[in-house]
Amino acid sequence: MSSGVHSDPADWTDPRHQRGLAAEEQAIRYLQSRGWDVLAHRFRAGRIELDLVARRGHLVAFIEVKARRGTAFGTPFEAVTGAKRREMVKAARVWMDRHGRPADVYRFDCIAMLDNKLEHLEDAFRPGWR
Repeated sequence: MSSGVHSDPADWTDPRHQRGLAAEEQAIRYLQSRGWDVLAHRFRAGRIELDLVARRGHLVAFIEVKARRGTAFGTPFEAVTGAKRREMVKAARVWMDRHGRPADVYRFDCIAMLDNKLEHLEDAFRPGWR
């Protein structure tokens, strides 16, 4: 599994970054416990990043992980805006070109961490190219 982290997370002082990394690590453990192979953590395509890419058989999920301490600024799922979805699709295309297999089926998931409770929204959205 390749990590695209460009700086040492131990040096991060912003609690949001630390919380985001902790949520991603918790999401990885959750997915692995359900039979997923996590192929990439923070896969980069230029300036765009996919939090996680995971495979279970022929199914490949591109996963955005969102952590929130509360819903004052909306739910974690609401934070995955149209612009974020378009970025995810662009990065997914790069991943597919580099690593995809002919029989693969793709979907976009979101994992929300809200007050340390994990929720996995499978097939969170469908881009027009499916």
